[in-house]
Amino acid sequence: MSASDYNQIDRFLSILVKRGGSDLHFTVGEQPIIRIDGDLERVRYRVIAEGDFYNMLSAITPPDVWARYQMTGDVDFAYQMGNEGRFRTNLFKQERGSSALFRLIPPHIPTVDELNLPEAIANLAFEPRGLVLVTGPTGSGKSTTLAALLDRINRRLARHVVTIEDPVEFVYINDRSLFTQREIGQDVTDFASGVRAAMREDPDALLIGEMRDIETMRMALTAAETGLLVFATLHTNSAAKVINRIIDAFPTDEQDQVRAVLAESLRAVVAQQLLKKAAGGRVPAFEILLGSPALSNIIREGKISMINAQIQTGRGRGMCLMDQSLQDLAKAGTVTPQEAFERAYDKDQFKIFLASAGLTRG
Repeated sequence: MSASDYNQIDRFLSILVKRGGSDLHFTVGEQPIIRIDGDLERVRYRVIAEGDFYNMLSAITPPDVWARYQMTGDVDFAYQMGNEGRFRTNLFKQERGSSALFRLIPPHIPTVDELNLPEAIANLAFEPRGLVLVTGPTGSGKSTTLAALLDRINRRLARHVVTIEDPVEFVYINDRSLFTQREIGQDVTDFASGVRAAMREDPDALLIGEMRDIETMRMALTAAETGLLVFATLHTNSAAKVINRIIDAFPTDEQDQVRAVLAESLRAVVAQQLLKKAAGGRVPAFEILLGSPALSNIIREGKISMINAQIQTGRGRGMCLMDQSLQDLAKAGTVTPQEAFERAYDKDQFKIFLASAGLTRG
């Protein structure tokens, strides 16, 4: 394979970077497609053939990862394109043939100020221990929010932070803290074994890239229970659903114990999604649930339906329901009323809000 094969995929990725996009889809039977502000756009190029895919992707994929892809049809790795960008890469096979997804990792670790994170989220970096969950759909900015929190720890606290990721995304340069970053497949076999090993490495804080299975959840709860500050992600869209998801993952005879541990260790749940800004670009909306004695009782007693009311009564502490965050963005004109309405959880109540605020969906 030639240097031109190697540079060809870089040219598509350079287009993505220059256009301010987030993702490149490289799929056999299609033109390359980039995502900009949430929308897909085709790149002016011929339809990709299987040979194109092989030549361009095998040139940038580590040999052991490429061999695993040929065998399993699904692998993840991080690709560094010189100084231009770093990409979380997924190679997979589907009905039409081979496909690749490149997600751009911002070139520098954003600060909480650059992301304009609410103070209630920014201050989670200073929690001494416990479990902090960041949740939302794929592409909602979970990794970026967590990176900003770890960056705040790095700048202000002398801590040992262990990250377990698939793959490693943001690479941290030690400031006041010491970072140990481990990658699934390369450094550890899976998240659960990575957490188990990390607990023997004198950590103060732990980042678990994703709690995919019951064993990883079990280890995360154990780590938080033993006094570590644990950050982790899940794919749900609300604070209440996160808590139910964790409890329901365990066998019935373990659920009371899980509730007890979660009640004591949970410090916060941040649910987020990204919306298109009216003036271009994207902006996050947040649901924020913070730990408290009242929340501990709710979890321990299994009264998860009361969580939304708990969030509403905690607005003075910085708590916020997702629909409240969407209302604020719509009232400020940051997003269109239609965009906010489409992302709202309670559509009927959101219609009432729009009418009372004199906002039309257009």
